[in-house]
Amino acid sequence: MRLLVVSNRLPVNVSVADGQVRFTQSTGGLVSGLSSYLDSLGGSVSGDVEYVWIGWPGLTVPESLQEEVTSRLHADFRAHPVFLTEEAMDKFYHGFCNEIIWPLFHYFPSYAKYESDYWQNYREVNGLFRDAVLAVAEPGDIIWVHDYHLMLLPKLLSEELPETPVGFFLHIPFPSYEIFRLLPTDWGNKILKGLLGSRLIGFHTQDYTQHFLDCVRIQLGLDVVEGWIRDLGHPVQAASFPMGIDFARFNSPAGLADVEKYQASLDPILGGLKTVLSIDRLDYSKGIVHRLRGYALFLEKYPEWLGKVVLLLIVVPSRIGVGHYRLLKREIDETVGRINGRFGKIGWTPIIYQYKFLPFEPLLAMYRSSDVALITPLRDGMNLIAKEYISARADRTGVLILSHLAGAVKEASEALIINPNSPEEIAAALKEALMMPAEEQIRRNTLMQERFRSHNVVQWSGNFLQRLLPEAGVSVGESGRSPGPDILESRPHGLNQSAKAKLFQNYARARRRLILLDYDGTLVPLAAKPELAIPEAEVAETLSGLTSVPGNDVVVVSGRERTLLDEWFGGRGLSLVAEHGIWAKEKGADAWRLTSDYSNVWQSKIKPVLLGLSQRLPGTFVEEKEYGLAWHYRMARPKEAENLILKVGKTLQHLAERWQLELLQGNRVIEVIPKGVDKGKAALEWLQRVNYDFVMAIGDDETDERMFRILPAWAYSVKVGEGHSLARFAVAGPAEVLALLRSLEPERSEESQTPQKMQPEAGTF
Repeated sequence: MRLLVVSNRLPVNVSVADGQVRFTQSTGGLVSGLSSYLDSLGGSVSGDVEYVWIGWPGLTVPESLQEEVTSRLHADFRAHPVFLTEEAMDKFYHGFCNEIIWPLFHYFPSYAKYESDYWQNYREVNGLFRDAVLAVAEPGDIIWVHDYHLMLLPKLLSEELPETPVGFFLHIPFPSYEIFRLLPTDWGNKILKGLLGSRLIGFHTQDYTQHFLDCVRIQLGLDVVEGWIRDLGHPVQAASFPMGIDFARFNSPAGLADVEKYQASLDPILGGLKTVLSIDRLDYSKGIVHRLRGYALFLEKYPEWLGKVVLLLIVVPSRIGVGHYRLLKREIDETVGRINGRFGKIGWTPIIYQYKFLPFEPLLAMYRSSDVALITPLRDGMNLIAKEYISARADRTGVLILSHLAGAVKEASEALIINPNSPEEIAAALKEALMMPAEEQIRRNTLMQERFRSHNVVQWSGNFLQRLLPEAGVSVGESGRSPGPDILESRPHGLNQSAKAKLFQNYARARRRLILLDYDGTLVPLAAKPELAIPEAEVAETLSGLTSVPGNDVVVVSGRERTLLDEWFGGRGLSLVAEHGIWAKEKGADAWRLTSDYSNVWQSKIKPVLLGLSQRLPGTFVEEKEYGLAWHYRMARPKEAENLILKVGKTLQHLAERWQLELLQGNRVIEVIPKGVDKGKAALEWLQRVNYDFVMAIGDDETDERMFRILPAWAYSVKVGEGHSLARFAVAGPAEVLALLRSLEPERSEESQTPQKMQPEAGTF
C-alpha cells in the first residue's frame, strides 16, 4: 500500500540562487505533525507502507529547472511538486485562501473579500493539484488531502479515481451555517460537494464536525444520520480527530545540550522574574492584542506584581503581504510600546518582544523557562502550542491559560480557561496562575500530559487512516459491502432453508474457515444484568465442537471483560476478543495480549458523570471494565429513558472528545472506550492472517455492524434480531444462532460429508 499525502506546501522548501537549487526543511504544525507520523511508519498501516508527499515547493520554479527539482524531490524527499506561477499562487493563496476562507472560517466575516477571480483561480489550482496527483497515483494507493486550500480536490480525484479511497482533514475551524452561508451560494455548494468526494472527512472537534454536517443538511438538502451523509452513491462519513503532537520530542530529557544552553542564556535576561510566555504566528485570529490588553489590566489591578513578572512576547512573521497583517503588526508594536512606557522602570521592562521565527531548541528552552503560557486565540482549529507547552514541562510544573475558543480546550480542561475577549478574565487568570501552588500545577499537568502522551500525532494519523482503510476495502478477498448509510436503508434476508443449504455446502467444501461470534444477544439472550448472562453448557459444548474441526478458527468477539470470557470459554480451543478489541487471546495462548497502548486514566473522570445520570433514571446502571465503561438502560422504561438517553449521548460526546474516546451504541447500552477500538478492527486481524475460503460473522447490535462492514462481500454475515443491518442474512435470536452452529457439526450436517479435498468455491455464493 502507498499513501499519497496532498497539502498546499511540501515538507521542504525549494530555493534557487545563482542557478543552483537548494532544499530546506519547512515548518508548521501540519508539516511537523505528519512528518513525525510518516517517520514512524517503518512499516505499518496495513503491511509495508510507502508514501509520496505532493504539494507546492515554496516558490515559482523556472521551467528550465523544473525537471531537476522534480527528480531531486522524488529521489531525496519522496515528494512530488505542484508547479504554480507567481500570479496563480498570489490569487490562490493570498487571495481566495487567506482573504476569503481564512477570515470567514475564523469568524471574521468583515475581513473577507469575495472576488470572483479569486474563486476562479482557486478552482484552477485545485485542478492543477488533481493533475499532479494523477501523474503519480497507482492502483492500491490511499490519498489523504489536507486543509482549506484543497477543498475541491477530493471530488476532482474521486471522479478520476473512483476506486481509490480519498480522505480529507481540515486543520482550521469549520464555521456554523450562519457564517458559511455568507459565501456565494455556488461557491459554498461546490466546496461542500468537493469535500463530499472524500470517503472520510476529519475535523479537530465535534463542534466543527457538526457545523459541517449542518451545512450539508441545510444547504445541499442531504440526509445526515450519525455522521454519515446519505444519497451520494458512495459512503461518506464526517468525524472528529483531535490532532496531537510528537509528545516524546518535547518531553524527553535526552540530548538537550542546546536547549540547556539557551535556557542558561535566558537567566540573566529574566533575572528571577516570574515569566509569562506568549508565542504565536502573526494573525488576527490569535488574539495577540487582546491578551496584551489583559496583561496591561493585570499590571494595573495588581501593582504588587510590578517588577516581579515579565511577558515574553514572541510573534512569528506570517503573510506579510496581506493588508490586515501589516495593520496588526503595527498595532502590536504600538500596544507593546504603550505598556512598556506606562509600567516600565529602570531595570525592569514589562514585555520582552521579539518578531522572529524560533527554531526548535530555543522554543523548547522558552517553554521550559516560562512559569505560565498565555494562549488566547479568538478562534483556533486546534492550537498545538498549548499542547507543546504542557508536554515540554518535564517537571510537570507551569500553568496554561487557554482560550475557550481554541480547539485544544476540549483536551485541556485542567488549564485556566478564559474568554479571550475579556481583559478582566485574562487579568484574573494571570493572578491565579502566578500564585498557584506547585502541587496543584503538577496535579493538573499530570492529567494533561497523560492525555497528550496517549493521543499523540502518530495516534492521530493512525486513527484517521484506520477509519479510512476499512472504507477502502482493505480486507481479505473481495471488498466488503458499502458501509455507513446502507445500514439505515437495507434489511437482511431471512436465513431460509435454501440459503442454509448453500451455507452448509460452502462450509463443507472450505479448507480454512473463520467464524466470528458476538456474545450478548447472540450466543445468549440479554439479561437484566450482564453478570446474569451466563452461557448454557450447550453453548460452550457447541463451540468446542466447532473448534475441533480441522481448518476452523472460532473467535468470540465480545464487549465483555477478559476474566469472564476466560471463565466461560477458556481451555476450549477458542480465540477470544474482550472489550471490543482491546484484549485478544489466540487459541492455545496462555496469556491475553493488549492490542495497543491504551490508557484508562479517564475512567475516574467519566464514571461519576455516568453514576449521576443513573441516579436520575431507575433501571440504569454503570458497568466498569479494565479500559471501558458501559451505561446500561435495558431495564429502564423506554418512554422515561428516551430524553435522558439523548442527554447522556450529548454529555458523553463532549467528554469523549476531550479524552480521545469513542461512544458505542449497543443493544440498550452506551459504551465508552478508547478511540480506535472496534470489533471490525479486531476481526480484520484474523482476516489478514489467513486466506480463508469460508467466513461467517454473527452479531446483534451496532457494535457488530463494524465487524460486518470489513467482511469480504461473499462472507456470511448474520444479524440477530430485527432491524436494518449491513448483514446479508438474519435470524430471530440466540436459539436460532445455536441451532445454526450445531448444524455445522459433522454428525448434524449431511452436506458436511462432502470430501474435504474438493476445490473451494469461495466467492461464488
